[in-house]
Parts: sequence; C-alpha cells; structure tokens
Amino acid sequence: MARFYAYFGGSFGPDLFFAISGFIIARDLVPRLRGCSSPKEWLNASLFFWIKRVYRILPSAWFWLAVILLLSVVFNSTGVFGTFRSNFEATIAGVLQVANFRFAAAFGAYPYGASFVYWTLSLEEQFYMLFPFVIWFGRRYLIYILAAAILFQLAQPRSILGLAVRTDALMMGIVIALWSVRDSYRMVEPVFLGARPWAGFVILAGITLCLVSLSPGGKGLVIVPLRWSLISPLCALLVLLASYNRDYLMPDCFPKRILLWVGSRSYAIYLCHIPAFFATREIMHRAMPGTTFDSSYFWLFVTIASAIIVSCSELNYRILEVPLRRRGARVAGDMLAKRKAELAQELAATEAK
Repeated sequence: MARFYAYFGGSFGPDLFFAISGFIIARDLVPRLRGCSSPKEWLNASLFFWIKRVYRILPSAWFWLAVILLLSVVFNSTGVFGTFRSNFEATIAGVLQVANFRFAAAFGAYPYGASFVYWTLSLEEQFYMLFPFVIWFGRRYLIYILAAAILFQLAQPRSILGLAVRTDALMMGIVIALWSVRDSYRMVEPVFLGARPWAGFVILAGITLCLVSLSPGGKGLVIVPLRWSLISPLCALLVLLASYNRDYLMPDCFPKRILLWVGSRSYAIYLCHIPAFFATREIMHRAMPGTTFDSSYFWLFVTIASAIIVSCSELNYRILEVPLRRRGARVAGDMLAKRKAELAQELAATEAK
C-alpha cells in the first residue's frame, strides 16, 4: 500500500482538477451572468447554474458516502476503513459541504475516515456558491479581483487550513476562460506544436514529471519553500495548452482515447478510488489470511484495485451521472423558462400601465 502511494500519490490532482473545472464553468457562467440586466435576471441565471450542479454533483457524492459508511460496518475486519464513528462524522461533513474544514482540523489530530478526498468537493461547492455573487458585484473588475486573489494565495506559506481552502488553481482556470475571448489569447497560441506532435507530448511529459516531483504525496522535491505555488501554475499551463482544442499536447491515438475515457469518468473515479483501494486490501486479507503483505504484492494490489475502479466508475457514470445530469438540465431549463415568462409578463404589465 505504501509503495502504491509512493508511485501514485497524485497530490497535484486536485489542483489540476480545479484548473479544468474553473475553465469549463467560467466559459459558460461568466458570459451568462454578465449578460443579465437586473438582479432578478441574475438570480434566475444563478439558480439555473446551481440546480444543474446539484444534480451533477450531489447524487454520486452522497451515494459513495453511503457506500463508505456501509463498508466501514460490514467489510472492515482489517480496520482499514476506520471506525464507524469517524466515517459517520465525515459523512455529515461531506453532506453539509464542510469536509475541507473537518479535514484541516483532523489532520494529524484524529482519524478522518475513508472519505477524506471529499475536502476538494466541499471547497469547490463553497467556491461556486459564492462565485456568481463575485461576477455580479465585480463586473468589469472581475479579472483584477481574481488576479489579486491568485497572487495573494501564491505568496502564502500554506498551513493545513490554508491548503484546505486554496482556490488559486480554480481562479487560474477562470482567468484562462476570460482571456480566451480576447485577441491576445490567439496571439500566443502555440501553433508550432500542430506540426510537431512529439513536441507537445514532450511538454506534457515534462510538466507531468515536474508535478510528480513537486508533489508531497511521494518523495517530493523541495525546490522552493512555497511548493504549492509552483504546482497550481503548472496545472494552469496544461489547461491553457489544452484550451485551444487543437490536440497540441497529444495527437489522436489509442492512449489519448483511453485518457478521454478517464476524463469523462474522472468524477466517478475520484469518488470511488479510495474505497476501492481499501476494499482491495480487505479482499486480499480475507483471501490470504495470515499473509504479511509486502512489495511483492504490489502488482496484484494494483490489478484488483484497477478492476474495481474501472467497473464502479463506469456503472456510476452510466447509471447515476449521465441520467441525473440530463434531468438536472431539464429541471433547470424548465425553471428558467418559467421565470423568463413571468418576467416578460411583468414587463408587459408595466408597459401597459
């Protein structure tokens, strides 16, 4: 298990996920909210956004919280999932979207439970609850507000609480989305990579190697004291290169198709990978009782865990994510249409007077 995490700690994963999320969300949300001419119209557009996120995020998140809580009771002879109490407390924190604060408080002090990755989900939801207000009140100063907040966070030596509330990568993704509608964005497009597919792959591999080396999840390199201040800009750089949608980082090939599958199921993979790791340890313990596991079982562990993750993420994607995402879009769309009709009626009544 320790060897697995030494290779696949992936501590930079949340920052990369945040940067991608910020770019994708802002590209649609910012123009939508900036186009609102009244507080009512802004509120309707914000509700549309929030309702879609509820259907997209919460069902899968709550399902895997329930799975972890159940496994901590019925499939936990090794104690790998932790106690029922710690998992119950963590479940409540996850449902209430305060898991990042619980994570910071629990770090090194008391057991968190097996749903510790939920700190990133809580942080993201907190940010997106507030972001529509920042767009509305920030207006044309939005880019300057984001830039100031990014620089402030990059300059901070991160405490555990500071790491649990960091949003610099999220805001970098948003800045890239805002920049993508300007002429200067196209002026710096790395078009030379289009004729040199190998160069883009070398850049991708180089940045990934830097991220792995800097990541505290394994034996990270301490290049500067503010290690996280290098990780988030590197993640943002990957998002910037990918944002042109010209296959600059990797041409169309079989490995890319695998990565696209991983990307489409990334949310489900993120939710189920920790319970999959812990369940694998429990399975191996039950199948080979009395065995002292060491590095010779590394590949067996990886094989079993990978099979569980692939199966569970695919089922989660098909059964929960896709249907509920579509339903959320319909519900939000119907609500928005109804609100627009009400506003039109109010406007017509006002003009009639």
